[in-house]
Amino acid sequence: MLIRVRTKDGNFRFNLEPTSDISELLAKILDTTTDADVSSLTISDQPRGNETLLLSLKGRTIKDLGLNHGDLVFVGYQSKPSSSGSSDVVTVPVSGEQSTNDLDPAKRPWEAVKEDPVDIYWRSQSGKIPRSRDSRFCKHGPNGMCDYCMPLEPYDAAYHKEHTIKHLSYHAYLRKITPKATASAASSLPPLTPLSYKVKVPCPSAGHPPWPAGICTSCQPSAITLQSQPFRMVDHLEIASTEIIDRFLQAWRKTGLQRFGWLIGRYEPYDKVPMGVKAVVEAIYEPPQQGELDGLTLGLPWEDETRIRELVASASTPLTIVGYIFTDLDPTPEDRTKNIYKRHPGSFFLSSLEAIFAATMQKNNPIPSQSSPSGQFASRLVTAVLTATADGQVDVSAYQVSEQAVAMVEADMIEASVDPGTVRVKEEDRTQGSARYVPDVFFTYKNEYGLEVKKSAKPAFPVEYLMLNVTHGFPQNPSPLFQSAQFHIENRSGIEDQRIEQVLSTLSNLDAPNIHDSRTSKPGEAHKRAELAKWLSDLHLVAFLGTTQLFSIDDMKILIRVVSSPTLLEDLSQLNVVLATEGWETLMTFTRESAPARPQTSAPGASSRMDEDIPQDVFDQIAAEEAARAGGTSSSAPVGIRICPHCTFENNHGGTDCEVCGLPL
Repeated sequence: MLIRVRTKDGNFRFNLEPTSDISELLAKILDTTTDADVSSLTISDQPRGNETLLLSLKGRTIKDLGLNHGDLVFVGYQSKPSSSGSSDVVTVPVSGEQSTNDLDPAKRPWEAVKEDPVDIYWRSQSGKIPRSRDSRFCKHGPNGMCDYCMPLEPYDAAYHKEHTIKHLSYHAYLRKITPKATASAASSLPPLTPLSYKVKVPCPSAGHPPWPAGICTSCQPSAITLQSQPFRMVDHLEIASTEIIDRFLQAWRKTGLQRFGWLIGRYEPYDKVPMGVKAVVEAIYEPPQQGELDGLTLGLPWEDETRIRELVASASTPLTIVGYIFTDLDPTPEDRTKNIYKRHPGSFFLSSLEAIFAATMQKNNPIPSQSSPSGQFASRLVTAVLTATADGQVDVSAYQVSEQAVAMVEADMIEASVDPGTVRVKEEDRTQGSARYVPDVFFTYKNEYGLEVKKSAKPAFPVEYLMLNVTHGFPQNPSPLFQSAQFHIENRSGIEDQRIEQVLSTLSNLDAPNIHDSRTSKPGEAHKRAELAKWLSDLHLVAFLGTTQLFSIDDMKILIRVVSSPTLLEDLSQLNVVLATEGWETLMTFTRESAPARPQTSAPGASSRMDEDIPQDVFDQIAAEEAARAGGTSSSAPVGIRICPHCTFENNHGGTDCEVCGLPL
């Protein structure tokens, strides 16, 4: 079979057998080059992007790579550094041979990637859309199949149009771009190509000084045409309970200042979209921030990020950060119970500043992928906004930004504009150390005549070209992992302050020190255990307990695993493992010591009072009155003031006669 190869040295044709090892192709390529560094040789099916090291493919045949007769591949390499007086000889072994001079092949990063469980699930499924038998057109029996009832591919355009699905899901898109005839080649040449609009440094041609001193067609990025991304990484945002949003909104209701929070949750299959993925939110963690009436100030990276990520990863169902949410609410002057409707088709949905922030967050949180040469691709981080609807109520809107937006932010090409609906394209900068190359950027739109028109995006373009809509909703039958959200929320200084005294007081009221292992518990303790379990099932409480240094790391993992169990309230015996931890015993010790003193006897008197704030004379009077009702007087306290009926003198003693007139009282 004939394989065509294009390198910077020219175009070449090589005759190879389908069973030939890739090392034979490598040897033929080296014969056409001058001083090529064998470790830098890359092969791709595209002029730019999707490059794979040739040495990493050693052991595979031409057929394994999916190459057919007449196929064209693109090969790049870097030259060896010149050294006088020495000569390097590179031996390339053919199939089945080994050489001590041979360089070890680089490990293919995408093969060692551990993907998210939702990706593992969809890779194991066919993803085809089932269809029932059509009574009008199907002429076969019940066990037959024809073009009218056979399953559709997950990327079928007619199905998506019929069900008004705007974007393909991530895995449906993967199925579309992976050729069936060369399915085995997907593990060798991953189909996804991460976008990059940065100048390649050093230049592949090695014919000039690196940017910004020089630039050529080999290292400069191509012109950019902004277009709607055909797929999205997340198809739906599901919030496990309305209480999660309500608790987040309480801070804004009390202060009028905007709030920000990280969405803690997980990813699951979404059945409303072929091979879809949804982000399920179980809690909102609020990092340190400074709220304002029209925005907020946020510090990144936030201090507790590593601790919170490790904590939620140990939940009964491992959780992670699936996105973030912020408020943008402003009550109307006429009716303070309603909010200004500011995000709509005539205005903007995400401002340019918010879109750039979203791109930055997505860039910093890529997902592991076996379909990308780097082992990472895109991000599933969702941007959620709590904003006003047309009728002045509060609702959630969810978005992502495109991979073009992420690549433009990474290349430092765009910036926010004074107009929130417009993104500015930066000017080129050749300053050494902060060089910025900005290629031509275009976007297309339909003019007043319905014609497609291409326009330069410099100096600015609409922010909608960078956005992807994500649907959202709440489950009909909520079953959140965390049963409570009543504990004070972190970093709400002056509104809700988290204190250990609050925890100890609640534990004392729940009689937690006297709740034991369910196997040794006393009759009637079941309801106490249920109340304790529900109160503990609160992420904000668990996160706070992790800062008290009472629980070890292992104890914290046990605690969050138990309190996030979906069957905790049905099977309270799961709480036994928490009650047996050393951290819990330490917490119970502090609870007992901080509890108020209980009466030792039932006898009245100052020594039996339960509240130190009640005045002494009140206790004395109560004791004397109870003693008088019992038929005697108390020797420890007077009976109080008694007025003599004869001389009206106020007697303050325990005797029977008046101190002045001597007559009986």
